[in-house]
Amino acid sequence: MTRKSHQSRVPRASREHPPAHPRRPSAEQAAGLEIYDTTLRDGAQAEDVSFSADDKVLIAQKLDELGVHFIEGGWPGANPKDIEFFRMIKTIPLKHANVIAFGSTRKASNTVRKDPNLQALLAAETTTITLFGKTWSLHVTDALGISLAKNLELIGDSVAYLRSKGRRVFYDAEHFFDGYKTNPDYALATIHKAVEAGAERVILCDTNGGTMPWEIREICSVIQRECAVPLGIHAHNDCEMAVANSLVAIESGILQVQGTINGIGERCGNANLCSIIPNLELKMKRRALSDRLSHLKDVSGYVTEIANLMPNKHQPYVGDSAFAHKGGVHIHAVLKNPATYEHVDPARVGNRQRMLISDYGGRSGLLDKIDAFGIKLTKGHAKVNELIHALKDRESQGYQFEGAEGSFELLMRKVMGSHKPSFQLLGFRVIVEKKQEDGPPLSEATVMVKVGEAVEHTAAVGAGPVNALDHALRKALEKFYPQLQEVKLLDYKVRVLAANKGTESKVRVLIESGDHKDKWGTVGVSENIMEATWQALADSIEYKLLATD
Repeated sequence: MTRKSHQSRVPRASREHPPAHPRRPSAEQAAGLEIYDTTLRDGAQAEDVSFSADDKVLIAQKLDELGVHFIEGGWPGANPKDIEFFRMIKTIPLKHANVIAFGSTRKASNTVRKDPNLQALLAAETTTITLFGKTWSLHVTDALGISLAKNLELIGDSVAYLRSKGRRVFYDAEHFFDGYKTNPDYALATIHKAVEAGAERVILCDTNGGTMPWEIREICSVIQRECAVPLGIHAHNDCEMAVANSLVAIESGILQVQGTINGIGERCGNANLCSIIPNLELKMKRRALSDRLSHLKDVSGYVTEIANLMPNKHQPYVGDSAFAHKGGVHIHAVLKNPATYEHVDPARVGNRQRMLISDYGGRSGLLDKIDAFGIKLTKGHAKVNELIHALKDRESQGYQFEGAEGSFELLMRKVMGSHKPSFQLLGFRVIVEKKQEDGPPLSEATVMVKVGEAVEHTAAVGAGPVNALDHALRKALEKFYPQLQEVKLLDYKVRVLAANKGTESKVRVLIESGDHKDKWGTVGVSENIMEATWQALADSIEYKLLATD
């Protein structure tokens, strides 16, 4: 029971009886997998993420709409915010998901009835509780400082006590794979103790994220023969294997998969449900959600927004670039048959195909974009050549139209001769003044524009020079175009080009703007950051007015 080995390979016990084939799913598994989301607990432990109780309620509702089966709401014994969440979520009707409280086995110095953590779990009033305990003997002796036998007692007492109070219990075997590779007999003893005490699921956790897929396959196959209840997998991404490990575990017959939206989580993150779920449904033909896969991109973006994180546009399936095509050969082929460079229909996960505008795109991509704007041109039309030359000239100066399709449409219409400017710049001035060393600087912008025959001269202050210029421009134009009151600046990015020139380097400013129904990107390039900003701001206004003509 106390045999120890510090080998990193899979122990002998897991290799003596390898399965001839992956285990066939049970009748319960064949009916569908269990998707267990831990974004609100494990995901909230990610650096730069801090959910309020209100945030967690909003995300829980989105996850319920997606159709996940279990939502781990938090650890009520760890912080007041999670206690508040469990109080609030009881008043929210959910259609699909069960909310779960998470916590640890009792402390060695406490009885179950006097253990604050167990009492907080019961006070959360969830029908199911996920309880984690120590599986790795290293953690028992070095982290908890107790005997291996005492740890088994903590597991059995805690699970049995929660069961006696009418709760379902899922048991998270923390550090299971590291524990099994070090001391397989003891790791098995911990899960046997949890099952004997009444746990309905045992979740095998790769808590350090260091296990390889072939190890996961072998160990899961062994544990399924040893465990009397269905198993789950909880993988971390420290070796970029969390998704692969989760899928291999499911292929081996595991019923429940745990993860987070967008893979957020402590250190390198958790298994990414936004990759696992479509891989299960579209690649492995395993039912994971009830016909709600097309909501996946929407939920991914919603969690990113609530978490105040920058979206990962290159994320598989749900990223903005997942089905974006830039190379001319790619675009030409995709326009004939999307299957040439797309492994699935993007609409299946709520995404869409995009053709990126650049000097790599070629005529096919350009014609497709032109057609999308309602302009019909043949491949040999002179205006197509003119537009290609204009595009390449702009990109050689540092312009980038991949994230600035508003500026591209304006450029295209200028080349076609169909653009009529909504206003003309007569001049602008931006002043930044700091009067006291410990005081905030003052930013003021003055703008003079001409609309038709009318000249408007306005000034405005702002939180910074960009904000001041934006305010002054809007102030000058809103009397002529009241619809500009709908426009908000959503994002502002500055990229230094040719940094070898130091502070004389060109900069590229990318602005994302939006209104109540749409959003668009615009771009400006100059050695002067305010000039580049003006270009992007002016294009943003022009694009809005173009769309409302």
